[in-house]
Amino acid sequence: MSIDARANTPTLQNENRWSTKQLVVMALMCALALLLSFIEFPIFPSASFLKLDVSLVPSTVVGFAYGAGPGLVVGLACAVAHAAITGNWVGCLMSCIVAIVYIVPAALIYARMHTLKGGIIGLVVATVCLIVGIIIANLVIDPLFYGMPFEAVAALVVPAILPFNVIKGVLVSVLVMLVYKAISNLITPAKKQAKA
Repeated sequence: MSIDARANTPTLQNENRWSTKQLVVMALMCALALLLSFIEFPIFPSASFLKLDVSLVPSTVVGFAYGAGPGLVVGLACAVAHAAITGNWVGCLMSCIVAIVYIVPAALIYARMHTLKGGIIGLVVATVCLIVGIIIANLVIDPLFYGMPFEAVAALVVPAILPFNVIKGVLVSVLVMLVYKAISNLITPAKKQAKA
């Protein structure tokens, strides 16, 4: 509620940071991300615990449209919802780390450079952050929660963990660019459409 200075009377005004349209888009993207999170498959027989999915795409699209905060909310909500259904809370932790290291840098860079070039730079940086962040996370989390010796996990970095995350980062980035350009005029606030 705010005060109308001319009439000195209270007026009703929507002061929510996120509009109804934005909340609806975020909810739909979260549902889509959750659905995509169940479409996963291993691509390296030597590391079957590394399963490829593209559930990062909807949350990153939200990050491009509305900023790093909303994108991260969608990514984290999807991770928690997936874990609530499957009971895999260690996987939830890894998914949360993935969301943070990928969505945040991509969205922050795109917010500062709201052009095609900025989007590409943001996604390249995000992919690098994903690769580095997940290698570190695997080296810490796999021995702690999966009982794998540190040496065994370290031995998988070059032949499996590194290429897996390169493939994942590139695939997600390409899909984000395609999806965002296709729907940006429908979901992005008008003030951002000029350069998108």
